[in-house]
Amino acid sequence: MNYEGVLTKMQTENGSPIQYYLVFENDFLNVNQLLDKTISINFLRYQCLNCELEKKIFRQGFCYDCFYAIPQAADWVMRPELSTAHLDKEDRDLAYERKVQLQPHVVYLANSSSVKVGVTRKSQIPTRWIDQGAHEAIEIVEVPNRYLAGITEVALKDHISDKTNWRTMLKNEVTDEDLVAWRNKLRPFIPAEAAEYFIESNTETNLEFPVLQYPTKLNSLNLEKSPYFEGVLKGIKGQYLLFEDNTVFNVRGSEGYVVSIGVQ
Repeated sequence: MNYEGVLTKMQTENGSPIQYYLVFENDFLNVNQLLDKTISINFLRYQCLNCELEKKIFRQGFCYDCFYAIPQAADWVMRPELSTAHLDKEDRDLAYERKVQLQPHVVYLANSSSVKVGVTRKSQIPTRWIDQGAHEAIEIVEVPNRYLAGITEVALKDHISDKTNWRTMLKNEVTDEDLVAWRNKLRPFIPAEAAEYFIESNTETNLEFPVLQYPTKLNSLNLEKSPYFEGVLKGIKGQYLLFEDNTVFNVRGSEGYVVSIGVQ
């Protein structure tokens, strides 16, 4: 059985375990059903997620020209504190920026490799946590726009990491943490503008990933260097496929790559 299409990040549905789907233009695949099966990945060509032209992917699934032009790839996406729609100030496309920035956002703690702070739109919970491979997470504040979430994250980064160690996450070398205690410990460092939005009555969310076997060492699959790969799928965590031979494949890191996936 073969499936062909341009890679985008796997769609997810929270459950026990989380369900993963590869969605192509004319097809979709429940990746959980491929566990313990031999699958092949064959890199065919590039296709920019914006202009859809066959141009080399630069970042985030976009070609160079699109990455530096479209609002979906502007600096405020990765650095929420740079958001300006609340000031009615345009970066690349004010209508788009209002739509995305002027909606409820959450600052959260997630435990993927160790406890880290992050920002996401409220509508992206728990999707954001799943994509990061977090086995537990909790909201700290819920604010009305992206800017407030951004300045809160910046303030908290002085006291806790904002990075995930993807190697530790994929090997599952993680320990449980008391995220309620972490939330309360960080409360005094929340900026005054966001202090009223602190959430103090919630509990942590736990997530279960479909993994039969975690890798003991990691060999990252790069489709540009190795355009064909075949292996037995043993797990899915974050946006990674985990194979029996310790190969790991970052689906989100390969957005914009047109592939053929074979299932034996």
